[in-house]
Amino acid sequence: MSVLKTVRTIAATSNARIVFPELDDPRLAEAARRLKLDGFCTPLPVSEEISSAQVAALVKTRGMKETMARRLLQKPLFRAAAMVAAGEADAIVAGANSPTRRVIEAASMAIGLAKGVTIPSSYFLMVFPDGRKFIFADCAVNVAPDATALEAIARTSADTAKALLGDARVALLSFSTGTSGSGDSVDTVRTVACATGFTGPVQADAALNQATAAKKGLGSGDANVLVFPSLDAGNIAYKLCQELAGAQAIGPFLQGFAKPVCDLSRGATVDDIVAATLVTIALAQGA
Repeated sequence: MSVLKTVRTIAATSNARIVFPELDDPRLAEAARRLKLDGFCTPLPVSEEISSAQVAALVKTRGMKETMARRLLQKPLFRAAAMVAAGEADAIVAGANSPTRRVIEAASMAIGLAKGVTIPSSYFLMVFPDGRKFIFADCAVNVAPDATALEAIARTSADTAKALLGDARVALLSFSTGTSGSGDSVDTVRTVACATGFTGPVQADAALNQATAAKKGLGSGDANVLVFPSLDAGNIAYKLCQELAGAQAIGPFLQGFAKPVCDLSRGATVDDIVAATLVTIALAQGA
């Protein structure tokens, strides 16, 4: 079964409550209508009133005073994230009209990071016409991750792949494979590879082609998680795969938070929003 069929099956029996803080956007409104009509979730607008549970969530997560929490909760993104933290919704789908940094800020303040996670990051679920599927990270958040940040991205992406794809075969990409090259970025990737046991540093062809991997002597050439050394590399790669290979890029999703957070592209279509929400529902159900 394809990953998209899998998440549709999970969503169909989930009874998930998904908060959409941007339902005044026609794209979000239509996506929510379809999702509800097909029985995939109960779409929720931002609550009209600030609940005591929402205030308590902000106070607990960030240790702020109640007056500050109430002030932040006047903002729809913060209130939507607090609804998730308070158990009034299962996940949040936002970002169609908000910068990624604002979605991250709201999720960080209200929901907080998962245990053991040091930084939030992002990924795309990439589905290719031949049926292959990958996690690409980080393509939207961390511009130039150092070794600590790159390790966090790699470990969190592996967890995401296990949830969505069933297993994680992580490749830490570089312009160098093994010890064939040197430089600051290669050294960073090599440090992370040593710390995690993931394959790297490895060039993209060796990460994806078994014969090339054997020739270059690193990895098995069957990665399904590609971790890029910089935001430049990740963002360029996923867009090239879309334009040249016809891949479907679902996301971006934020990862590392205690509850699922979907950060939509501001150019997202209705179909994109529906697909992204289905993946978010699956993650909310512990897929």
